[in-house]
Amino acid sequence: MATMVAGSNAPLTAENPGLTGVMVAMGWQLVPSNGPQSELTSMAILCGDDGRAISPEHLVFFNQLTTAGGGVRFEAGSAAGQHDTEQVDVEFGLIPAEVSKIAFLAYVDPEVRGPGTFGAVRGSYIRLARPDGFELLRFDVPAVNGERIKAMMFGELYRHRDDWKFRALGQGYENGLAGVARDFGLDL
Repeated sequence: MATMVAGSNAPLTAENPGLTGVMVAMGWQLVPSNGPQSELTSMAILCGDDGRAISPEHLVFFNQLTTAGGGVRFEAGSAAGQHDTEQVDVEFGLIPAEVSKIAFLAYVDPEVRGPGTFGAVRGSYIRLARPDGFELLRFDVPAVNGERIKAMMFGELYRHRDDWKFRALGQGYENGLAGVARDFGLDL
C-alpha cells in the first residue's frame, strides 16, 4: 500500500496488470457536538476533457446511486474489516471513453441538519483497493481550517493514455456545494 501526499499521483493500471476496477472508499470522524452536527454527503463526478461534468447523469450520490451502464456506483456497507463512511465501486471497462476523470468529494449537506462546516471533521481519508479488498493506496487529507470549509475534493481518478491513475488533492471549498457546482458546470 502506498501512502500519498496532497498533489501526488499514483499509477493504478500500469503497475497492476489486469486491474479491472477499484473500490474507492472515503471516511471521516465527526467530533460530537451539543448543538447541530454537520452531516457530510459524498459524491463522484464524471468529467470530460474540460474538467467539467459531462451531464447531470454523470453524477453519483445518495439520490443517483449509479451511472448509466453501471461503471461507477455507490455500494452499501464497506469492505471487510474497514470502517469507511462511503464506498464507490469503479469498473474501468464500463466507463465511457468520453470520461477523462472522476472526482470524489464530500460536502456539508445543509438540508439534513442545517448549515455547517468541516470544523468538526477529523481524520478524513480516501483509499483505493482492488475488488478483492487489497488496499492499493491511501491519502489522509491534511487538517485544514475547517471552520470555513463546506466541501472537500478528496482526489480524482483520471485517464493517462490507456491507463488509470489517481491524484490526491484535499482541496477545500469555502463556498460549499455552490463552488463545486460552478467548477464542474453543474446546476445543483
